[in-house]
Amino acid sequence: MSYQPIENYAMIGNMRSVALVGINGSIDWFCFPHFDSPSVFASILDDKKGGYFSLSPAKGNFKTKQSYWPDTNVLITRYYMAEGIVEVTDYMPVGDDINTEYDYRIVRRVKGVHGKVKMRMECLPAFNYARDDHEVLISEKGAVFDSNDLNLGLASTVPVKKEGNMAAAEFELEDEQTAVFVLHKVDDKTCAISFSEEQADRRFRNTINFWRSWLAKSNYKGRWREMVNRSALILKMLTFEPTGAIVAAPTCSLPEGVGGERNWDYRYTWIRDAAFTVYAFMRIGFTGEAARFMDWIVHRCMESDKEGVLQIMYGIDGRHELTEETLDHLEGYMRSKPVRIGNEAYDQLQLDIYGELMDSVYLFNKHGNPISYETWKNLTKPIEWVVHNWKTKDEGIWEVRSGRQHFVYSKMMCWVALDRAIRLAEKRSFPANLDRWRVTRDDIYMDIINNGWNEEKEAFVQYYGSKTLDASNLMMPLVFFLSPVDPLMLKTLDATLKRPKDGGLVTNSLVYRYNTMESSDGLSGPEGTFNICTFWLVEALTRAGKYDPEKLEEARLIFEQMIGYSNHVGMYSEEIGISGEALGNTPQAFTHLALISSAYNLDKALGG
Repeated sequence: MSYQPIENYAMIGNMRSVALVGINGSIDWFCFPHFDSPSVFASILDDKKGGYFSLSPAKGNFKTKQSYWPDTNVLITRYYMAEGIVEVTDYMPVGDDINTEYDYRIVRRVKGVHGKVKMRMECLPAFNYARDDHEVLISEKGAVFDSNDLNLGLASTVPVKKEGNMAAAEFELEDEQTAVFVLHKVDDKTCAISFSEEQADRRFRNTINFWRSWLAKSNYKGRWREMVNRSALILKMLTFEPTGAIVAAPTCSLPEGVGGERNWDYRYTWIRDAAFTVYAFMRIGFTGEAARFMDWIVHRCMESDKEGVLQIMYGIDGRHELTEETLDHLEGYMRSKPVRIGNEAYDQLQLDIYGELMDSVYLFNKHGNPISYETWKNLTKPIEWVVHNWKTKDEGIWEVRSGRQHFVYSKMMCWVALDRAIRLAEKRSFPANLDRWRVTRDDIYMDIINNGWNEEKEAFVQYYGSKTLDASNLMMPLVFFLSPVDPLMLKTLDATLKRPKDGGLVTNSLVYRYNTMESSDGLSGPEGTFNICTFWLVEALTRAGKYDPEKLEEARLIFEQMIGYSNHVGMYSEEIGISGEALGNTPQAFTHLALISSAYNLDKALGG
């Protein structure tokens, strides 16, 4: 095995966990039973120890193409070679086909299309992040992988054999011939199911129908519909169905710079994503998903301490402790160490989350269901906390590890928290300390104007006293802190649009979150441009474009150029590297949420 480029992966999932499938037919990342459970396959983090599940031609040269069955999350990988064509259909059953953990299955169906091709299957799990040994047991139904805490069965319609610590099979397929492999949980050392081709076909059709029926609820009919639909399908896969939470990404420790230390675990749910999630889902008609996520958020507010303090992130099941540890036995993607699981940033202070929380509640109350008095009562605690603590330094949206600062974005989102709370109280006539909230809101506004603006840069900067720009300030018109054509905002836009070497953040339409050469974040090594920041730039230009056609045209050009940076199946990682490669955890929910939002608003501005 060797490392695949991050952009070479597609994803299948069942809204409990996902598997990343390389264009070479190898599953190199899979956690069981949930997103944040220990990995079973993790060769994406160590190509020798991590474990994998591959299906590819046994020998000879071949070309591959990979795509999703239209309007679904069923993946097709097709192999072309001199001897013929074979395709692999990968999916995880969903909907009524899931009742217990024993139904969380990876189904891999191989079909001969033309000619006769010899295929090879290799399944080599590495349980518990490759820390647990296992035994391989072969039976007439397939194989069982027996480890201390988890047993997995591999049902097969062709004979398999033991090769060291893996199960393997070689088989030939002619036109219309098929072979089926199903990975699933078992209780004992016996492969519990015999999965026929007929069963595979029924499960396949059920899965196709589930995804098509779900996507049919979308009301987005504008330009770029295919990309918006694909982003929605990706976000649905990243949803943890039992609670409605959405993981920031399903992977951990994929580097923001190859060989660097910016490697984090994103398999958790950030409060920050709340407003973006509710807005994106509501805009394109998925009110049920917005309601489930809103319910998850409200429960976290009910769990806050007596002062109303919230964490920046939680486990997908709502747990509070996300202890960070390093896996020193894994070399990391292309030797990018350390490999981290857990995320100690959960204990950071990030003031912006209160703004994103209240913006999401305000949007849901406006476009979804009116919130209850009990919900309001729980929300007033964090608002009162903001009143008394907005002047505190924090680690900011980017979770720096270089010490706290007065970050402009954090102050702005404190303003948003109070502004939305005031609007909501007035709209619903809820009891509130409105006079005090208004005074504090106005104090925050003037504090940002007086301390966040840098006359030399002619722009709002990253934190008070700094000279570095920050792409998060592009959110100012999006949250109505400034008019999109306020001279202060237009100057900030102009400064941001400059190249990094000229003090800006944009290179050929791609946006850095900040300049790491000018601002220390406590970490070493470079990073790529941030995809979400590019979509924020599109939105800021779109809103300014209502009054300036040139800016609207620029927004469209940047958006359409950005579409070209998705991978072959429409997925975005967190960042784009210097040579156009994907960097960071993949796919990133935040980026796909921003894509939906910018596509909706840009289409509307263009007359959609």
